[in-house]
Amino acid sequence: MNQSSHLVISEIITPHAIELNLPGNSREEVLKKMVQNLPQMSENLECQELLYKALIEREKLHSTGVGDGIALPHSRNVIVGLVDRPCILFARHKKGIPFGAVDGKPAHLFFLLLSPTVTQHLAVLAKISRIVRQPRLRDQLMVVERPEQALDAIREAEKFL
Repeated sequence: MNQSSHLVISEIITPHAIELNLPGNSREEVLKKMVQNLPQMSENLECQELLYKALIEREKLHSTGVGDGIALPHSRNVIVGLVDRPCILFARHKKGIPFGAVDGKPAHLFFLLLSPTVTQHLAVLAKISRIVRQPRLRDQLMVVERPEQALDAIREAEKFL
C-alpha cells in the first residue's frame, strides 16, 4: 500500500461506513457525527473524542473543504494506535455545510480519512483527491439512495484513474 496507484478506495470504504443523510448544521456538528459513525470508533468514546479534537485542530489550521462541494476531513498528524489499516467514512449532507472551501461553496460530500501511517495517509488522501475531481462521481453521489450504490459509483470512478 505504498503507492496510491495500488490503493482501491472502494475496498477501504464499507457500506457500514457510509452515511447518506448526515445530520448537523455546522462544521463541528458534522465532524462530531462522522466520528461517531465511523465503525472503528463506535464503541470507544475516548478515541472518538481524540479524533474529533484532532479534526477540529486541523480545520483551525486550514479547511479541508477542497471545493466543488467536497470536504476531506483528516487529522494533521497520524494518531498512533487508533486504527491498524486505513479507513474512510463517506457521508452526504443534502443541504450542505459551510466548510471554508476556496470556492466558497458549501460541502455536501465528505470523505473522513483515518490511517495508521503517514505514508498510507498521504496515499489515500491523494487517491481520494483524484477521484472526487470527476464531476460525474460527484453528481452520482448526490443522488444515490443506498450505500451500495455509493460504493458502485466510487468503484466505477476508480476505473478512470
